[in-house]
This record gives sequence, structure tokens and C-alpha cells, in this order.
Amino acid sequence: MNFNFELILFYATLITGLISLLDVLFLAPRRKAKSKKTSVKMPVVIDYSRSFFPVLLIVFLFRSFVYEPFRIPSSSLEPTLLMGDFILVNKYDYGLRIPVLHKQLLPNGKPNRGDIVVFRWPPDERFDFIKRVIGLPGDHVSYINKNLFINGKKIPQSFLKKIDVRDEAGNQWEARENNEDLTGVNHEIYIDMGKSGTDYKDVIVPEGMYFVMGDNRDNSADSRYWGFVPEKNIVGRAVMVWMSWNTDEFGLRWSRIGKMIR
Repeated sequence: MNFNFELILFYATLITGLISLLDVLFLAPRRKAKSKKTSVKMPVVIDYSRSFFPVLLIVFLFRSFVYEPFRIPSSSLEPTLLMGDFILVNKYDYGLRIPVLHKQLLPNGKPNRGDIVVFRWPPDERFDFIKRVIGLPGDHVSYINKNLFINGKKIPQSFLKKIDVRDEAGNQWEARENNEDLTGVNHEIYIDMGKSGTDYKDVIVPEGMYFVMGDNRDNSADSRYWGFVPEKNIVGRAVMVWMSWNTDEFGLRWSRIGKMIR
């Protein structure tokens, strides 16, 4: 089951806020008047609402307009982001949006090629995905024989090492770890030379859309398979790993805490 935490937090903030307001305007003065004659105890619901409302409001505003935490559930962005990484997503770089409705309130910048972005998955917007922006509106994108081409130019790759990697299902395979220079954004990718890939030739990115891919190129469900990401679906830009939990070894990856994402 997929829980819409944003909506739950919104309703919790709204309900506790309304109860607190009702108490301040009407109920508290009545209790004060009665307390002159006899002891009157604040109802539990009102007590909890007035205690939790400020906290809920701060959390709601912070995650709506500043930074929102996310957990990496899959290996599609390895080696850049690992399963079990907890990341912060910048919510204001691409413009402020009205919470819940996701309508743009204040325009700002737009995604750049190479940015790692969180977005609502176009086939089912109840789910959040995270990928790297490869193609901008108007770009011609091709992926041929495990090589990326943008506007007819081959994106350079250089071999780093061979490494054994494991996917979220526990399957292990040998990958080539390459460095890719994505028009100035240098990052590492995984390539499985033992797995055949589907070639995509001269895909044109429509206006208002973005072409995204995972860095784990042969283990990523991305724009090659389900299409483009509308700009309105983009939640924000991944900026930092604030915690990382290794489920295999059941412990923290201390070296990844505070790691900036590029």
C-alpha cells in the first residue's frame, strides 16, 4: 500500500490547527469563565492539538518549500546513490509549488542536464521515482550499444574497474564501472556487458518534458521504457545524503553521511 505522507501531514496540520483556533476563540474563554467557579480541565483532544499543531506546521512548511527527505529503495542509481541512502531533496531550486495541489506558485530555475531529480512517476503519480536528467526539452537523445548520444554527440565514457554488484532482489552480477562526462557533469555509471540492451535512436524530447535515466544503466526502469517526465511532475533536486543504512550488514555507512550528490 502506498501512503501519501504529504496528504496525511496536511490533514493532520489542518485538523489540529482548526481545533487550536476554535479553542483560542471560543472554548478557552468559556473554560476561563467557568474556572472562576470550579476547576475545569482542558480536554485531551484540545491539549494534544495545541501541543502538536506548531510542530506539524513547521514540518509541513519545511518539507513543502525547503527540503524533503526521501529514501532510496532500489539500485537504479548506483554507484551514485545506494539502496538505503536517505537523501535531502531541494524543493525551491525549480520553483515553489502549492503543497498537495503541486501547482507552481513562484517560478525559479529549471532542471539542468546531469541533475538527479525526484519526480512523481508519470504512469502512476502516487509513486515517487528518482533518476538523472539526461535530455532537456528539444534535445535529440540516442542510446546505442550502451553509449549515450545527445544532439548527435557521443557522451564520453572511460573505464574505471570491474566490480561485483547486487540488485534489490539479491541477484549478483559483474559490472563495468565507467566514468561518464555528461556535458561537463562527471559521474560514475554501471554497465552490464553480459546483458543485451535496447537501442533508442534519435528520440526528441518534447517541450515541457525531460528524458531521465538511472546511472545503473542495465538495471533501471526509466525514460527508455515508460517515456518522458513532465516538468510539472518534478518534486525537486537531490542534494545530499543525510544518512545511509546498509541492510546487508545491518549498520550505518558512516562514510556516506553528509555526502553531496552530483
